[in-house]
Amino acid sequence: MNTDAAHILVVDDEADIRQLMKEIIEEEGYSVSIAENAKVARKQKRERRPDLIILDIWMPDTDGITLLKEWHDTGSLGCPVIMISGHGTVETAVEATRLGAYDFIEKPLSISKLLITINRALEMASLQKENQGLRKQAHTVTEPLGHSAQMESLREQVKRMNQHDTAVLISGESGSGRTLFARYIHQHSYRHTAKFVHMRVAGMNAENQALELFGSHNMPIASRLAQANGGTLFIKDIADMDDAVQARLLNSLENQYFFHNGSGEAIKLNIRIIAATSELDQALNSGRLREDLYYFLNIVPLYIPPLREHCEDVPDLLEFYVNLFVTQESLPYRRFTVAAQNRLRNYPWPGNVRELKNLVQRLLILGNSITIDIDEVDPALNVQPRTSNHDHLSIYDLPLREAREQFERAYLEHRLQEAGGNVSEVAKRVGLERTHLYRKLRALDIDPKQTKK
Repeated sequence: MNTDAAHILVVDDEADIRQLMKEIIEEEGYSVSIAENAKVARKQKRERRPDLIILDIWMPDTDGITLLKEWHDTGSLGCPVIMISGHGTVETAVEATRLGAYDFIEKPLSISKLLITINRALEMASLQKENQGLRKQAHTVTEPLGHSAQMESLREQVKRMNQHDTAVLISGESGSGRTLFARYIHQHSYRHTAKFVHMRVAGMNAENQALELFGSHNMPIASRLAQANGGTLFIKDIADMDDAVQARLLNSLENQYFFHNGSGEAIKLNIRIIAATSELDQALNSGRLREDLYYFLNIVPLYIPPLREHCEDVPDLLEFYVNLFVTQESLPYRRFTVAAQNRLRNYPWPGNVRELKNLVQRLLILGNSITIDIDEVDPALNVQPRTSNHDHLSIYDLPLREAREQFERAYLEHRLQEAGGNVSEVAKRVGLERTHLYRKLRALDIDPKQTKK
């Protein structure tokens, strides 16, 4: 998993190593701050709480173990820590682990190992937060929401496909619920008691994709295939996987065994594979998705329609997410008026269900009345107030500047969602220099962190 735009604090007294790690980690799409000693690290941590800390053990003022112990004893750690050292011992590693460190890496650093460890640590933290949230909430999405003909048909399709154990290829726009349906398929299959393993490849380079998928003989537990053995492996955005990695995956699935990177020992494989992509035809026509892998995966295709095609489900979704945020985050209960619900039913939802969920959360946080009406919904959607009998102004009715801005915002948000929030990857895909893209995102008030898949 590439944990989109997570913030990482690097603490090391060697300037060259600090700068090298900063550049490498930023290239993976993360944001990075650096500190040369414990004093600066404390200040950086207070000013912007990191999602992960990379901490050197040997530093001139306060060593890394002492700093880790300080954070541990005061209960202020709050994120995974990866310890690094050129002179580590087993005793030091054990002590660091006891104090809450996620892992210990020796110098000289292996870049591949560092990146895969960062990935794993962030994923662990994300899962812990998710589990905490699930314990707090009374309402859990156990199946796709809505009573429209489309949702009923999809649930029936899942019921039929789960009579078999074949591969499934899910297509649909970003935010439409592809991950939810993958989980739903697993939960209603005979593998439901085994693991559901989610792998997101967007934004990762080929080397890290191979490490994530196959692991290595040094880190066998990092292998997604090993984790999913006996259960279900869900690969998000399969078309973003490197061609050579796709070929290797196909070979493993067909032969039902795989090899860790750097190992000649075959490992028996027993998984159900579910894959997803947003633009299937384009992926095939451009060659991003190998035809042989497509034919293997496409035994049972499942298309998830965008929310605008089953807008009658909007009221159900609004009610669900209101109750979810009231219970889960203790936000004040607010009720959508019939007029507001009708307005939202006629909104095109370019961000699909994800956009609806974020809208509900924003309105509950910012509002101060018991009801949510049109006059509050329109600004939240960035929709012009009605000036005619039509619910929304067409983009062609707007001044050129506003129309261009509206298109650019929707276009870049869509591209960011495709790339899992990775700005570097979006810059490459849309043909913009990265600093220019950052300026454009700031001008349009787009936060890459809020465009996760």
